[in-house]
Amino acid sequence: MRLSTIKSTIAVAGGNLYRCSHPSTITNSEMLFSIFKPSLPDPLESPPALFYLSGLTCTDSNFIEKASSAFQTAQDLGIAIVVCGTSSQNRFEGDSESWDFGHNAGFYVDATEEKWKSKGYSMYSYVVSELPSLINSDFNCGVHSRGIFGHSMGGHGALQVAFKNPEIFCSVSAFAPICNPVEAAWGKKAFEGYLGSVDAGKEYDATELVKKKGAKTFDDILIDVGTKDQFLGDGQLLPQNFKLAADMSQQKVTIRMQEGYDHSYHFINTFVSDHVKFHAKRLKAEQRSKILQATEEVDTSMTGKPIKCNAMVARGPKQPLTHETITVDPPKAGEVRVKVMANALCHTDIYTLDGLDPEGLFPCVLGHEAGCIVESVGEGVLSVKPGDRVIPGYTPQCAKPSCIFCMSPKTNLCPAIRSTQGAGKMPDGTTRLRDEKGEELYHFMGCSTMAEYAVLAEISCAKIDDSAPLDKVCLFGCGVATGLGAVWNTCKVQKGETVAVFGLGAVGLSVIQGAKMAGASRIIAVDINPKKFEAAVKAGATDCVDSLNGLPEGKNVQQHIAGGLTQWGVDYSFDCTGIVSVMRAALECSHRGWGVSCIIGVAASGHEISTRPFQLVTGRSWRGTAFGGFKTRTDVPKLVDKYLEGELPIEQYITHTFEGVDKTNEAIDALHSGDCLRAVVKYF
Repeated sequence: MRLSTIKSTIAVAGGNLYRCSHPSTITNSEMLFSIFKPSLPDPLESPPALFYLSGLTCTDSNFIEKASSAFQTAQDLGIAIVVCGTSSQNRFEGDSESWDFGHNAGFYVDATEEKWKSKGYSMYSYVVSELPSLINSDFNCGVHSRGIFGHSMGGHGALQVAFKNPEIFCSVSAFAPICNPVEAAWGKKAFEGYLGSVDAGKEYDATELVKKKGAKTFDDILIDVGTKDQFLGDGQLLPQNFKLAADMSQQKVTIRMQEGYDHSYHFINTFVSDHVKFHAKRLKAEQRSKILQATEEVDTSMTGKPIKCNAMVARGPKQPLTHETITVDPPKAGEVRVKVMANALCHTDIYTLDGLDPEGLFPCVLGHEAGCIVESVGEGVLSVKPGDRVIPGYTPQCAKPSCIFCMSPKTNLCPAIRSTQGAGKMPDGTTRLRDEKGEELYHFMGCSTMAEYAVLAEISCAKIDDSAPLDKVCLFGCGVATGLGAVWNTCKVQKGETVAVFGLGAVGLSVIQGAKMAGASRIIAVDINPKKFEAAVKAGATDCVDSLNGLPEGKNVQQHIAGGLTQWGVDYSFDCTGIVSVMRAALECSHRGWGVSCIIGVAASGHEISTRPFQLVTGRSWRGTAFGGFKTRTDVPKLVDKYLEGELPIEQYITHTFEGVDKTNEAIDALHSGDCLRAVVKYF
């Protein structure tokens, strides 16, 4: 049964902002709160919840109206933000009209003085128990992880609530908090009034609490304070006291003194995205940890034995995949058997299934963009162990000092197992996959993740953070990483340079994302489907070109870009289509004298590129990239870390999700529909 009443709903930053009320059994009054709930690919997923505590005289409306930049970051990172008021709204005869006491400021304590206790001045218990429970039941948020932050008095509340309840709130930060209220005028007034004495307030004082804890409670605490905060110099905030106590207790605290900022919401709005990102990394790690504790994901009882499992088998080109039971043999020396938790469908899988790949072999198990858990390892494997989370890499990295490719920063094309991988076999020239008749099945790109289990070469396993959600970070196994790397590694786009991107699928959009992050001044998105332009603009495109119906009369797309939209062309262009005529257009719209065009899309077998030699003579050059130049085992874990830290959102690419390996054909249909960027199939 819903406990709260939704008073209003508005769309914000791709999610929804709800303003609500509910009768509180703790404060004995009607309480107001707001919650921003992000839109997630899986509507049943419970996002982590970040609770914001308001300062003196403030209500939930102050934050949602004046610090709204938080919501776009929260949407990008899949975080809910909950904002509550400062006190019980029970006004009564004898209530204080003071701006820093009574109904203006409950101070996040549980009052013990009868006058206030009887009127529900118990904001501490409300924040710790009633509100989180309501957010869980009514909005399905914060089921697995919660963080807390606040401003001024709310910053004090966030710090002391977190220190007293680290099992409830796994992360904490604050803006200009009252760090040591037993030494500050505001705190002394509140503690004497609500609790009967200043000494009783030590149980609600963050500086006293960190002394009492005597050991590290959180991995870090982020605090921002403006250098022109009017309450910094008059002894109200006292961040130096908290820092000294934290240092003595070996509790890490990061205090950032922000030059020129005061105590206002302008200050909060400027830095609130940093705080959301700070919490997102910790909330997602905690959520993943809680889920793992509740789920037995790896059964090691089959170590050394063949495993029978569900798989989708490609029997021949242009044929639907068949749902079969296959046998996956144990790993041999230098090999790793993994449990595939989720697989994202990539156009390369479809390219091969359609018979366009000259190396395509049948029957085989396709799939290469996946998130996995190590089930067992073969002899000599030292870099991963059972239970580790890994992303398979179709571009291996042997990392041997004798490998000139692995040792060179110029390439990621390690040839150590190229010949056997291209032949659909493991490094020893044999297969680990058999169908129900015992007949061999070919491996695909060294991965074959359209099955519940797979065997990989150790040098193809990128070990990632244990907290990473495998149904999200699987995207770093191919397409998204390829687009980002084409910008960052292959072309090394610099701040202020210009870019054109041809083809607005997941790879093209990730090129745009990477170019925006690199600081490109202009990003021209090109496609024949204008419906894709909205996503391109969200990713960072500054211009959109319909190359089918949106060109000036008598001009092709390269002439429109070089000579129309720009004088001489763009510094870098990227083909993400695999169509050779588009590759030519991309080259010819690049800048005279120095333009570089990067080929990402894979053309069909037998197709060749062409242009007039004059295009190259006048300074343009073609480049190609495989997996964006990323070295699988060293670079993919870094991409995952960036995602976990909130610096590299990728949820926007997942437009379709399916449950069960047998739903892969449905995922293929979705990919063919034209409105699918990435379809992720969860196996377990």
